[in-house]
Amino acid sequence: MKQIRVVVADDSAFARELIIAILSTDKDICVVGEAANGLEAINKVAELKPDILTLDIEMPVMNGLEAIEGIMASHAVPILVVTTRGDSNTAYTAISKGALDLVQKPDVNLEGARDFIDKIKMLSKIKVITHMKGRHNKNPKKPLAHSGFSGKALDKVVAIASSTGGPEALSVILPGLPENFPSPVLVAQHISDGFVPGMVEWFGKISRVKIKVAGEGEQITAGTVYVSPSEKHMEIDSSRKVVLKERHPGDLYHPSCDALLSSVSRVYGDRSIGIILSGMGSDGVRGMQNIKKAEGMTIAQDEKSSIVFGMPKVAIDNGCIDLILPLEDICGVMIRLMSLDKYEGVFRGR
Repeated sequence: MKQIRVVVADDSAFARELIIAILSTDKDICVVGEAANGLEAINKVAELKPDILTLDIEMPVMNGLEAIEGIMASHAVPILVVTTRGDSNTAYTAISKGALDLVQKPDVNLEGARDFIDKIKMLSKIKVITHMKGRHNKNPKKPLAHSGFSGKALDKVVAIASSTGGPEALSVILPGLPENFPSPVLVAQHISDGFVPGMVEWFGKISRVKIKVAGEGEQITAGTVYVSPSEKHMEIDSSRKVVLKERHPGDLYHPSCDALLSSVSRVYGDRSIGIILSGMGSDGVRGMQNIKKAEGMTIAQDEKSSIVFGMPKVAIDNGCIDLILPLEDICGVMIRLMSLDKYEGVFRGR
């Protein structure tokens, strides 16, 4: 098997040594180069043609954001941001410029080595060139014209499950929602601890609807997007309030997409709309099955527009998806569904 070639870019020699030490424990990975700043990273990628680059944001000479722009414009490779910065002005700007995912430096330790290695292996296989169309979209599609939402729409909810590639997908969907979107939107996005507030701030700057980190006991309301903190699992109880549940050491994904979607199916039944976006693994599939059994509507992002066609594919293969849509069409369908009482014959069976 061909080894995965990695370049590690960080201005801290200690951080580079730690990342290299972790990656060197896996025989399928070979670190072929190091860089101490963004300019060196660009040159190393051009010279060594790695399968993936790990990149810090705050570096001298040229920072990580400038480096991402340069690399994606000339010698595009998958980029994993490894940084101590979790605010929206840095980490999520990196996603918008072409980075695939991000982790905090404290997460790159011997205890979390396996997860870090698995992420490197998964991201290295992504063909970033095919996903550059639509990136840097500064003019997202406007909401579809509509004559108003029916009162029946007020009793619906949209629950979204996403993982790797999810922040970028959400940055396409959420800006298209009108300010008066007549249902709550609940989001479970797999992400490293510490990055959710920055992600929410980033979404808030580009969206019309209100977007916030969900709080314990909060009553969900129409026109608001509630994003689960990564440190807890979010569910909805029978009174339609947020319940944040503790994570357990054995939990593979955080926050849990299955926990959110399953609770929505129990509370909203056939008024549930479940959406599963780009991501690796199978989290969210059981929840989508539960929404399907409750006769709600289920939607999956299609393969062409998914950065990682893992979670959507598993859901599709399990037969629990009503609609398979390109990313750019999902928002419009969400809006249309708000004014429909019954989905049969309108979307299903197309």
